[in-house]
Amino acid sequence: MGRVNLIVAALLMLSAISLVTSRYQSRQLFIELGRDQAQARDLETNWRRLQLARAELARNARVDAIAREGLKMISIVPDRTLYLNQAPVSAAGGAQ
Repeated sequence: MGRVNLIVAALLMLSAISLVTSRYQSRQLFIELGRDQAQARDLETNWRRLQLARAELARNARVDAIAREGLKMISIVPDRTLYLNQAPVSAAGGAQ
């Protein structure tokens, strides 16, 4: 009878240790999940901020201002437009 009690006590101890280990792993995974969710929120916030920044950089008024000030470009006006008429090049006479 003493031997059976010893085996049952050993199995009970193994079960208790297994339960404690399982609970510890569960807590660790829960903490990791919280960290990952916080990181996902931060990444989503950064993504939205980058989209707003991209939209601001691609805004027509900003591009126009950079073209005028930085590149010294001017708007197209009909009196300064020069049209070139080029005679069509024939396929046989073009490459000699």
